Amino acid sequence: MILVSKTYWAGAPFRFQRPPDADVCARTLRSEDGRDVRVLYFTPRSATPPAVAVVAMHPRVDFTQHYMFPSLIAAGYGCLGATTRHPNDDTDLVHEEAIFDLAATVWWLREQRGVRHVLLLGNSGGGSLAAFFQAQARRSPEARLATTPAGEPTRLRTATLVPADALVLVAAHCGQGRILGQCIDGSVTDETDPFSTDESLDMYSPSNGFRTPPEWTEYDEAFVKRYRDAQRARVARIDEIARAHVSAARDAAEHAGAPSFEALPLREQQLVQRRQAFEPIMVVYRTMASLAYVDKRIEPSERAYGSLLSPRPDLMSFKALGFARTVTPRAWLSTWSAASTNADLPRNLREVTEPTVVVHAARDREIYPSDAREIFEASAATDKTFVEIEGAEHYFEPELGAKNAPHRDKLMEVVVGWIRERFG
Repeated sequence: MILVSKTYWAGAPFRFQRPPDADVCARTLRSEDGRDVRVLYFTPRSATPPAVAVVAMHPRVDFTQHYMFPSLIAAGYGCLGATTRHPNDDTDLVHEEAIFDLAATVWWLREQRGVRHVLLLGNSGGGSLAAFFQAQARRSPEARLATTPAGEPTRLRTATLVPADALVLVAAHCGQGRILGQCIDGSVTDETDPFSTDESLDMYSPSNGFRTPPEWTEYDEAFVKRYRDAQRARVARIDEIARAHVSAARDAAEHAGAPSFEALPLREQQLVQRRQAFEPIMVVYRTMASLAYVDKRIEPSERAYGSLLSPRPDLMSFKALGFARTVTPRAWLSTWSAASTNADLPRNLREVTEPTVVVHAARDREIYPSDAREIFEASAATDKTFVEIEGAEHYFEPELGAKNAPHRDKLMEVVVGWIRERFG
């Protein structure tokens, strides 16, 4: 049984299909908090270094060969693709730390490569990271976040954060927490049992209106309300679990630091220190259960049935592949909790006044027109542009096996023209 979307059958759809005609510089940058950031910097084959460069970074996905780079390079722009400190694994991803990774790329382009204008390409989950960085960079140091949602110090108030000059938001969602808040299964009753289910809340149960895929389902309004309330309640429940882990470790640290600790018997000391050192991994089951996956009346759009990852979300929700499957308590609170995360794209855009373009793919199966409009309307920029590209999927990819990608061509026409008008 093939459950993964055919978009992924030919490899990563977020990488360019053919290498660009460019010089490439591979570097390992060091973030201000001492972590490695691996980058590829592509520049046009010219004696003159580009004055404008675009940075693409995603919280976990490797964007070093982003599909938009060939067209941007052909237009004369530098393109830097980078990984965060957590490439391909966001189990312990804390957005307040990932800010330092993005900051390292902006600083390197300005100070080491002489780039005059740095633009942040926020594609998919990269949008919320880019806006979070930009919002914090624009604040005075003393106004930046002092702690993460888990209560850990951020070091942002002593960091060197230089804002970028513009945001290019392409198929960006409102944040990983928002996404999970929409697609976490509200019918789960026991976080330790993946099959535990409140049947009255199971969106994939025929008794609640679910129809045989790919026939669209139509839920009644009362069920939709109860289900969304249950989704919020489940997020709050997992928040409580995460905070209990954080609190236990903090209490153990305080105990170990007390003057009386050394007088305890060795075994008691060991037990306290183990609790202090313990890094639990939470497993979050069934996170592919958005009502909009199967009911097109919810978030009306041109999209096809199912989710970005699968045409059968009802079954894919039980596979290992999915959102937030394994996560540390601190990463859950920082990245995946709709109630606790600081990396909320619309909220951070209210602090960003730099030129911003928002491009929405009309057939996106994960990001809906209402999401894109909320993002655009939240932007505090006076120079902001909204574009919807009809027929386009999330990655603006062509049909499987096709040699041409007309939606990507349209996307690049829009983005290159937008950059040229503002930065030459």
